[in-house]
Amino acid sequence: MGSLATVQEISLAAIEGKIQGGGRVDVAEARWLWTNASNEELQRLAGLVRDRFHAPGSCTYMVMRIINYTNVCVAQCDYCAFYRLPGQEGGYVMAQEEVFRKLDELLVLGGDLAAFNGGFNPALPLSYYCDLFAAIRERYGDSVEFYALTIAEFMYLADHAKLSFAEAAEKMKAAGVRWITGGGSEILTEGFRTRHSKFKYTVAQYFEAQRAIVVAGLKTTATMVIGFDETLDERLEHMERTRAFQDETGGLASFLCWTFKPYFTQIGGIEITTAEYLRHLALCRIFFDNVPRIRTSVLTQNQRALEGLKYGADDFDLPIEDEVTQKAGATISLDFERILEYARELGFTPSYRHVVLPDGPAARGAVTP
Repeated sequence: MGSLATVQEISLAAIEGKIQGGGRVDVAEARWLWTNASNEELQRLAGLVRDRFHAPGSCTYMVMRIINYTNVCVAQCDYCAFYRLPGQEGGYVMAQEEVFRKLDELLVLGGDLAAFNGGFNPALPLSYYCDLFAAIRERYGDSVEFYALTIAEFMYLADHAKLSFAEAAEKMKAAGVRWITGGGSEILTEGFRTRHSKFKYTVAQYFEAQRAIVVAGLKTTATMVIGFDETLDERLEHMERTRAFQDETGGLASFLCWTFKPYFTQIGGIEITTAEYLRHLALCRIFFDNVPRIRTSVLTQNQRALEGLKYGADDFDLPIEDEVTQKAGATISLDFERILEYARELGFTPSYRHVVLPDGPAARGAVTP
């Protein structure tokens, strides 16, 4: 027992020394940390990396709304409780006026960020998206910023319109789009996609599309969802691919991880614990030494997501709506002050963050991406 403890201390000390020296943790070391490090040790190491980017005790948040503009989708992912197939009862497409109503409500609640998330709807032409996003930009100017589509939806849109990813990115840019976020990644391994989302695109195609978005001058982010049946090796592969993409492009403004909600889905299962989520968040902060912002998910972890601030996260959303996760069991609280007070109780001072515009001042005076 004593010799094992010594080995653990030496291994942990070597990893900690590397981090303190500004070095990079490799996949083998990340695997060792997940298997052997205590929660307190992960918190400490994640804090070392966090402090490279953010002042201790600081954190930021946004009030935002996810607008699910359609629920019609042909991807048929077995972890989704939201979609309806074309022609199936309950399918819908939002008109512009309904989108505007939702944005107006967001502004009333003090928010200024919307994210669009729908599906692979074969009935929606490119013009639907371009007209919608251009109308939003014309109506709201810089008072509202929006994440237009996820990478996965962008790929389907380009394919459906018979455009290259580069051409589709230019179309979005011309319509006033500034952000296309890294949604639709879930777990970026071919094995996972074969098991659960075989009609989605390959991992290589995903990064090809995201690379085109960065080259076009649009902003993007990285995401990850855990708690399906993915293995530790699959999680690490996703992380390694994401870090390599950031090394190559520098285009990822942030990384957000959330947990799979299994209720009312085809795959089902049992939701992972918050404790596991927090450990993974810390591991991501340690591993993503080239991503400035690590975000914790209030949408899927509720108030306890703020404990992620002690595990290396520095930022979070206060969401007012997301049908996709709500259909699968997520709950949303509009008692924002209670959530913010919990951050203060944990020793952090939350400040509101406005999304930076790529070619101009931040919305309502912000300076952080």
